Amino acid sequence: MNNISTIALTLTPEEQQQFISYLAKKNKRNDTKNIQLFKNLLDGSLSQNDICFKLYKTHKSNAFHALRKRLYQSLIDFIATKGLEEENSTDMQIIKYILAARKCLLYKQYRIAYKILDKAESLASQHHLFSLLNEIYHTKIQYAHAFPSVALEEIINKYYQNKKNHHLEDQLNMVYAKIREALNNIIYKGNIIDLQSLLNNTLQEHNISLNESMSFKSLYQLMSIVGLSAFVTHDYLKTEPFLVNSYKLILSHKNKEKQLFYHIQILYLIANTLFRNKKFSASMTYLETMHNQMLLQKKKYYNNAKLKYNLLLALNYNFTNKQHLAIELLESLIEKKHADIESLLDIYLSLVMFYFQKSDFKKAQHIFSKFNHSDTWYTEKAGKEWVIKKNLIEILLYIELEHIDLVESRLLSFKRNHFKYLKSINQLRAITYVQLVEHYFKHPENITSKSFKNKVESSFEWIGPQKEDIFVMSFYAWLKSKMEKQDLYHVTLKLVNGMTTTDN
Repeated sequence: MNNISTIALTLTPEEQQQFISYLAKKNKRNDTKNIQLFKNLLDGSLSQNDICFKLYKTHKSNAFHALRKRLYQSLIDFIATKGLEEENSTDMQIIKYILAARKCLLYKQYRIAYKILDKAESLASQHHLFSLLNEIYHTKIQYAHAFPSVALEEIINKYYQNKKNHHLEDQLNMVYAKIREALNNIIYKGNIIDLQSLLNNTLQEHNISLNESMSFKSLYQLMSIVGLSAFVTHDYLKTEPFLVNSYKLILSHKNKEKQLFYHIQILYLIANTLFRNKKFSASMTYLETMHNQMLLQKKKYYNNAKLKYNLLLALNYNFTNKQHLAIELLESLIEKKHADIESLLDIYLSLVMFYFQKSDFKKAQHIFSKFNHSDTWYTEKAGKEWVIKKNLIEILLYIELEHIDLVESRLLSFKRNHFKYLKSINQLRAITYVQLVEHYFKHPENITSKSFKNKVESSFEWIGPQKEDIFVMSFYAWLKSKMEKQDLYHVTLKLVNGMTTTDN
């Protein structure tokens, strides 16, 4: 059942209606219940047993089990058929050209054949379809002897250049796979890896460099690798120029509409990097462009990117003194099912943060209470760093709510579960922060003293306003608000905007 629901949630509303029509045409009997089952799964308000009872008046039914299997297969068939219709129109046209040209060549219609192959070459070049270009050049070279006006050396040179481009695309795909695997081990398993060295060595090993011959997908992969490196190292300033300049190169690609999915992902990468660099105005400009792209092709990729887009927009709102808009936006997204579980978890945690900064601690606790899985489960779904942030916010929340016993147990749990890992990745500041929080919890009367302020100042190794992570600053803002006896949200904005660099 979960598989059907997860796949169904990836469909746009229009595609969902198309699938219902697809089922209606496929059904040969009026009493078939597959449409009812699909609608109930989309609604998401009923459990599997409840749906079974609604359809068959019993909580267990072999007929219900068979119906689920048939619906799952129909959904796979629908998506596959629709994908072939939409994705491969250009590829299929080129293949048709190649087959038609080869037929003409067999019957010695060389002039017609080469005209058709020229059309195929032009189309394949526009879309950086290197494997199809290989077939085109191979065919042209094979029959060059029969058509003297063909510039054989020129075709051979094109063939070798295309071979290099194809090889580069393959190499980058392997680099991308290696880096993603390493990153997953860092984020979701807590492994200790020097990602920057791995990135440099892997790129050098595969001879990767940016050039205009790269496909749109390859450029996205390279930009994604650099963006992922920034995520792990928290050094977004270094990656920003590369991402922005690479995007300018992408804009010249004729195939950007065909590869709309990658275009949207790249815009998100840049918008997120600008946000992390506290360039909120520039980030929102790229988000606006991202949203415009999400609306193209009948909103084909809208649902896929919706959560990430809205979350980043809300975060920009929150740190530009528009917290009411941030909360309103994220409140509209919770309690709704979506295939992107990681982004949904980020939305919940961000909403907790917004209410916490607003000093609406009861509302923050209400949202936080939705986190009813184990930390192991959350680590698998959202990563180690996310779990650490969640546990830190929980400690601060219980301090504000004066749940003394819970604070003590959560502090002990945090030390036991995370201190060793934080030491291994050299994140000693996080350990220091927890120790200061514990000191405040046990001795709140000392928070405004000069000695405590000096202790705070001497405890952290400040890395400079431009490079400081915005979420690290947000946690520190809570401590600062206690020391200065000021409103938390006001202190957060003052701290962040006081360290903000000028937008480009």
